[in-house]
Amino acid sequence: MIRLVHLLKRKPGLSQAAFTSYWRDVHGPHVAACQTRLDIVRYVQTHRDPAGQDLDLAAGQARGGTQPPYDGLAEFWWKSEAALAVALTSEAGRIAQAALIDDEKEFIDLPASPLWLAHEYPQVNTTVQRIVARPKTGVMKLNFAFHQVPKLSAAEAQSYWLTTHGPLIRSHSAARGLLAYNQVHRYDSARADLLRNARGTAVAPYLGHAEAWFDRLAPRTGPETDDAKTAALADEQNFIDWARSTIIVGKELVFVDRDWS
Repeated sequence: MIRLVHLLKRKPGLSQAAFTSYWRDVHGPHVAACQTRLDIVRYVQTHRDPAGQDLDLAAGQARGGTQPPYDGLAEFWWKSEAALAVALTSEAGRIAQAALIDDEKEFIDLPASPLWLAHEYPQVNTTVQRIVARPKTGVMKLNFAFHQVPKLSAAEAQSYWLTTHGPLIRSHSAARGLLAYNQVHRYDSARADLLRNARGTAVAPYLGHAEAWFDRLAPRTGPETDDAKTAALADEQNFIDWARSTIIVGKELVFVDRDWS
């Protein structure tokens, strides 16, 4: 399974409300209508939640300041990069992709919206099914996209993230109240370059992003929770450049879910 991660910045002059409405009510159904032609397994929008924006701010402040949050996060899943390649080179797929990119131009500042291909590495999951931060629940999804510290290569940072930081977070997951936690690692690919070029993307992709789901209606407090937060923040300094990182806390809308296997 591979994932296309697309952080979205809204088109200049477009309000947050207009961006959200178009993305949800026009573009989302458009993607869903193209799912078989593009062989999309799953498509999810993560919208910033007005009630959760204090969480974005608090998470950034705890790390000494991060880049401003993007306006949203779009994610697409395919069974493999080979499946994506076949979909995009078929006649129906080429037509569908061109139509979707034309529609993206209506509400997204595409040059300022980074995208990349990634592999996901699940770390914590408290249910058999995927956790979803649905609008009418207290569940929230935190996305933390980051670059590595200058002293590490991308490969070194990803290795540390997976083999050292991941086990640390897992060990504290109960104290933190994590419902699920995944690492989503970027990998470099000529296919990703083609996808960026088709949109005129002018900003570099992130190393990857961490994603965590929690229930804000059941907040964790106490010394164990404090210790967990302190340990995580301290370890992040070993591989994350916080000043070049960004955080979104929001709700998910699932438009495509064909992950039946």
